[in-house]
Order: sequence, then C-alpha cells, then structure tokens
Amino acid sequence: MRFVRGDWTKAAIVGSLALSLVALGGCGTARKVMGRDDAPARDDATATIGVNSYLWSATLATLSFMPLVSADPYGGTVITDWYVNPETPNERFKATVYILDARLRADGLNVSVFKQVRDAAGNWVDAPAAAQTETDLENAILTKARQLRLSNIRG
Repeated sequence: MRFVRGDWTKAAIVGSLALSLVALGGCGTARKVMGRDDAPARDDATATIGVNSYLWSATLATLSFMPLVSADPYGGTVITDWYVNPETPNERFKATVYILDARLRADGLNVSVFKQVRDAAGNWVDAPAAAQTETDLENAILTKARQLRLSNIRG
C-alpha cells in the first residue's frame, strides 16, 4: 500500500509551522522588551531581573522582619508568611507585594496586607487590615527604593 499525503498531514505541517512562528515571535518580543527599544528609559542599570531593582531590593529590605514564603524577581512578587508581633500576640499579618513596572514609579507597586486575629477558642480568624497599613508599607518601600537609587547615583 502506498502512502498518500492527506489533509491531516497538511494540517500537521501547518500547525507545526504556526507553532514555530509563535515561538520565534516570542523570542523577538523578549529581546525587544529586554532592550526596551520603544519604552522609556529604565531607572535601573541591570537587566538581570524582570522588575525595577531598586523596588525589588527595597521590598526585601522593608519586609525583612517577616519570614518569606516566596520571592520571584522575574515576576516581581514577594509573599511573606504570617508574622506575629511579640507585643500583640493575638493578631498576625501577612503581606504580598507586586512590583508591576521596570521603572521606579509609585504606581509600579501594589501591596496587599492580610490580618488574622485569635478568637476565644484560640483559632485564627480573618479580620480586615487597615487600608493605611498597605499605604504605609508602599510608602516605606518607595522611600527605601528612592534612597537606594540616590546612593547608587552618588556613588
């Protein structure tokens, strides 16, 4: 029996070609983003992480008192574990920080704070965290990032 190319072979070839073009297109996009050809100038001089290095370093420094669960410098996400302040043992906090931009900008940062309190039975129960806590953390990170940038500029 002789092999005859059918419609399924053409579909497989076209599919493989399309997949290859998508993969190559992704490579070109990554190169363009890393080079920042059409974007405003970056505030940091490094291309080793995917987010602003000053915001990244400032986030880690600001949250250094809390245990880290995850820190992804390419995605710009820092997640802490629960932290209990020894002065208030019946409440605990957890924070998630998203660095959204490669530039040092106030809107390039998003902080979420979660709070739990201990009930009468000793169980941890979710409670609303004050919105000011998130704002204060964002401001502390931004202030530290600006200080790091200035110290780097001055040498």
